[in-house]
Amino acid sequence: MRTVQGQIERPRQRLPSWLTKPILATPRTRKISALLSRLQLNTVCQSARCPNKGACFARGTVTFMILGNACTRRCAFCAVPKGRPGPIDPQEPLRTAQGAQELGLRYVVVTSVTRDDLPDAGCRQFAQTIEALRRLPHRPRVEVLTPDFRGSPDLLATVVQAQPDVFNHNMETVPRLYSHLRPLADYGRSLGILERAKKMAQDMITKSGIMVGLGERRQEILAVMRDLRQAGCDLLTIGQYLPPSRFHYPVEEFVTPQAFEEYRLTAQDLGFLCVYSAPFVRSSFHAEDLFETCSQRREADEN
Repeated sequence: MRTVQGQIERPRQRLPSWLTKPILATPRTRKISALLSRLQLNTVCQSARCPNKGACFARGTVTFMILGNACTRRCAFCAVPKGRPGPIDPQEPLRTAQGAQELGLRYVVVTSVTRDDLPDAGCRQFAQTIEALRRLPHRPRVEVLTPDFRGSPDLLATVVQAQPDVFNHNMETVPRLYSHLRPLADYGRSLGILERAKKMAQDMITKSGIMVGLGERRQEILAVMRDLRQAGCDLLTIGQYLPPSRFHYPVEEFVTPQAFEEYRLTAQDLGFLCVYSAPFVRSSFHAEDLFETCSQRREADEN
């Protein structure tokens, strides 16, 4: 094995049949890539090497990534570039809104790199992006997928007060694996972000995501589900971890579609309004459909 920048190269693993999909390159995907380049917009689809990028671009959807393209944390599972970020771009919220308008998005998902270098951890850029999207003529729904803002209630409040339709913060994995996968994060802090967000805006939908196949045990996943429900989390996504390269954290298990279905049923029994659980599910996977299903179920429950 060889190393690159201290990372160990591991042998490539053969994927099971349920984890293979064609690479899509259509006129629409090329058009979206050109638009993003012209507007100097980052997406987690590209930066994180998401396996759904082709399918999502073909549907005309993207997940915008604000605050630059360099993350101050070094999570072992993530392909987003690490390093010293540049200064905040004050025009980025407006360009994001312009991108959403040109794409005709009715539902916009905005995430970011983690910016521990900033006094406000980037929360104001999130708020300004939400506000810019709200000013669009067609007023799209907005979902934010945020970092943990170092656990600060005040920084979190800046984002919540901008009134996103969905507040998403990923737990990613079980507590036992945090030191290996998210050494600068904290399980309790992430859970607390979701709980505080719900208390700050009880009508706002909250959401989280978990990866499986990292060596976690089934009972550990169930414990995370229970913690999330106790924190008031409404929506849950569960997907298979796939190393973005041979230098990232190795996959320990390819979870079967049957096991994903069992997780989905268990999560529904625990009270989540809607759950997406399947090998290729990611945080923003069919986010608009998940939101609509959740909204319909909330309305039905209220009536």
